[in-house]
Amino acid sequence: MARIKRLSKPRLHREGTTILQWGLLGLLLVNGLLFFLLREVTLIPFYVVLAITLPLYLTAVNFFRCPIRLFNEETENTVVAAADGKIVVIEEVDENEVFHDRRIMVSIFMSVTNVHANWFPVEGVVKKAIHHNGNFHKAWLPKASTENERSTIVIETPAGQEVLVRQVAGAVARRIVTYAQEGDECFIDEHLGFIKFGSRVDVYLPLDTEVLASLGQRTVGNQTIIARLSGKKA
Repeated sequence: MARIKRLSKPRLHREGTTILQWGLLGLLLVNGLLFFLLREVTLIPFYVVLAITLPLYLTAVNFFRCPIRLFNEETENTVVAAADGKIVVIEEVDENEVFHDRRIMVSIFMSVTNVHANWFPVEGVVKKAIHHNGNFHKAWLPKASTENERSTIVIETPAGQEVLVRQVAGAVARRIVTYAQEGDECFIDEHLGFIKFGSRVDVYLPLDTEVLASLGQRTVGNQTIIARLSGKKA
């Protein structure tokens, strides 16, 4: 499959554009109004409100940051981390929604301080892209993978192996955005979606996959290699 390198210029993710614009407007209006009303009395309340609202706004800016990342190693049979965060699960599980067989599940939990863009973990063709309504349990709980609101993306690699990626909403994150659509060619370096605020991404791999990641490991989306596929079609 021909691989096209794309270098995107924006440093902030498009999912945050509206929120950050309205947030900046609110920040300026509230603090500007306080300064105007209190400038001849005392500016202490203005400084207090500014000390609260400015860090909150900068936290939102940090949340929607979108670093430019290009994966410069061999992509064939390579599985990269689909998200920034911490690996909280590596185990064999029964995947009963799509494959109905045993798979190796690698789960990455994202805190509110992590980049929340999600990358394609492998290259290939999107075979399924399904959104499931559900609950909003805490994202690190095992039942979150099957009971929470989630999006399921199945990718078939050039070797014919199928890898499932699941974006899972958490107790705070209630907005999953999925760009992947059935029939799309997908490449490492491309975003498959975005999850607003803390949550998790699960990757289900064939049992003959060589897992290179370890429990508790910190991952960098589109950079950390978490596994190698065997290249053999099941």
